[in-house]
Amino acid sequence: MLIDRARIFVRSGKGGDGCMSFRREKFIPKGGPNGGDGGDGGSVVLVGDESVGTLLPLTHKPHYRAEHGGQGKGSQMHGANGADRVVHVPLGTLVTDEESGELIADISEEGQRVVVVPGGKGGFGNEHFKSATNQAPREFTHGEPYVEKILNLELKLIADIGLVGLPNAGKSTFLTAVSAASPKTADYPFTTLHPHLGIAELDINRRLIIADIPGLIEGASDGAGLGHRFLKHIERTNALLHLIDICPVDGSCPVENYKTIRNELERYSPELAAKKELVVLNKIYMIPEVDRLELMESIFNGLAIDDALVCSGVSREGVPAVLEACFRIIS
Repeated sequence: MLIDRARIFVRSGKGGDGCMSFRREKFIPKGGPNGGDGGDGGSVVLVGDESVGTLLPLTHKPHYRAEHGGQGKGSQMHGANGADRVVHVPLGTLVTDEESGELIADISEEGQRVVVVPGGKGGFGNEHFKSATNQAPREFTHGEPYVEKILNLELKLIADIGLVGLPNAGKSTFLTAVSAASPKTADYPFTTLHPHLGIAELDINRRLIIADIPGLIEGASDGAGLGHRFLKHIERTNALLHLIDICPVDGSCPVENYKTIRNELERYSPELAAKKELVVLNKIYMIPEVDRLELMESIFNGLAIDDALVCSGVSREGVPAVLEACFRIIS
């Protein structure tokens, strides 16, 4: 299951206090100050990791604390720095401060490191304050305090192609046909409740990352159905693959169904609606061959587009041609 939201508590390490100490050795009078500085506290660091595909581990373990810095000691011994706490997150993670609502980071690259709460600096020992006019300082400073925050993490999938369409348009079946992904499929609407990612291998050197987005309905941009929550995932895709059920079981018009989804995309985000789009008539296996040409021409004319394709996720008819077209559109 893809978990695309998480709420975590993070706390950095406190800086260690500086030490006040004087050198005391036999036969060495006036040894002078030798108190060391405190160590720096550790930070909490989020790191982008392409091997992590969900925020699920963070929901099971929502607390992350870095180590405190060590105390300074005599004999000019500085305290040890506290270890950072490193948290691996999927690419496409948005990090927001819950209290202020500030967007802290957009983690979208492998290995990208973001310090979300910095560790406190260590305090100075009295050795730090010695001078020609202050040869026996008794001053020292405490380490800086820790910083703690509650962060909201939201995952926006990064994919080459985003599958869009009404519920039961065949998106999950198509993803199953072209990749090793295995989303649930059934003959009722909203079978898919969570986004799924699949990798389609065209050949040894070419592949496509495809995101199956839960079905959109009219009013999705206003929060109806499941679409409002998952429309954000389509924003990170390079192009859209719009699947249209060529013969909906509810008797609706394929052309009107296409217009419904396009309207929701435009209302949600003009930038999203402007993405490259490949229109595919799906479930072609359900139409007898003698009737296909006439039906396809009527739908193509209604869509007012010239480059629509046809396929079937069940029989896999036309699927290779669709994948090739997808690769061309993002190249």
